[in-house]
Amino acid sequence: MKQEVVNVGLDLAKSVFQVHAIGSDGAVLVRRKLRRAEVVGFFTDLPSCLVGMEACASAHHWARELIALGHEVRLMPPAYVKPYVKRGKTDAADAEAICEAVTRPTMRFVAVKTVEQQAVLMLHKSRDLMVRQLTMLINALRGHLAEYGIVTGVGAGGVTAMLKALYEQQEELPVHALSALHGLAAQLRALAGEIDRLETQILAWHRADETSRRLATIPGIGPITASAISAAVPDASLFRSGRQFAAWLGLTPRANSSGGRERLGGITKQGDGYLRRLLVVGATAVMRMTRKNADRQPWMAQLLERKPAKIATVALANKTARIAWAVMSRKEVYAAATA
Repeated sequence: MKQEVVNVGLDLAKSVFQVHAIGSDGAVLVRRKLRRAEVVGFFTDLPSCLVGMEACASAHHWARELIALGHEVRLMPPAYVKPYVKRGKTDAADAEAICEAVTRPTMRFVAVKTVEQQAVLMLHKSRDLMVRQLTMLINALRGHLAEYGIVTGVGAGGVTAMLKALYEQQEELPVHALSALHGLAAQLRALAGEIDRLETQILAWHRADETSRRLATIPGIGPITASAISAAVPDASLFRSGRQFAAWLGLTPRANSSGGRERLGGITKQGDGYLRRLLVVGATAVMRMTRKNADRQPWMAQLLERKPAKIATVALANKTARIAWAVMSRKEVYAAATA
């Protein structure tokens, strides 16, 4: 029976996995649960076949494990698998839906990431978390110090002035307040040091990665954004065009068209929110330079004359994403269009 299995849907979990396998004629051959320790042994006994999984937690690990056993593994976004669930929400129904969805010719798949690529993305996500925590600490310190009349400016200079004011006026503060504020300040300094350490490692990986260095030649993309895109998109050929790549990042308008009438709303904000945010931040920096010197970005300067700044910034982020796809696909560096 196992020799006849051609397609397998594997619903991932922490401890209990669900398998749904079919033969060449579509008949169900296997429908069972597997404990975590049984997964590798089950697929070792199977001949090479097509295995579908949702691109969720631990999916890339299991994909690498099954590829090493000789199977063809395809990862799919969970949102694209959900329409194939017939009724109810069970592990068996999910595995059956995965098994059916993986065979669809129009299905879009996620590239399996290597261990190194996942490690770099872990650096990025850890840095992003620490930056948010750093912002929370700064806001907490500002609020607490304001209760005692200590107010400083915004930005990095304001943070430095705030810490300086804390130490200069600590004799005027209550003992308990001083204890809490010094604890927050110590955590702030420790977090800032950890962020610098992670950024140093990200920069080192960026300099060693050819694709990341090419992406950094695009205006609005620095080492952080370039390394994140390079690690998150190991195979640009999975996208047919730059527009599809921008749509994957959620930077294209949401369509709500019917009856031949086209209606476009705001951007979809689907896909990888981290990459989308980095591109928008980079586009904001380019827009700031464009306002100072319109000759640097004529297209952006003309767009700013017709549209609000925020809309123009998102439009530039969309264009930057398309350029990034072209740079990755053609394996070339960015060359600005001549006037």
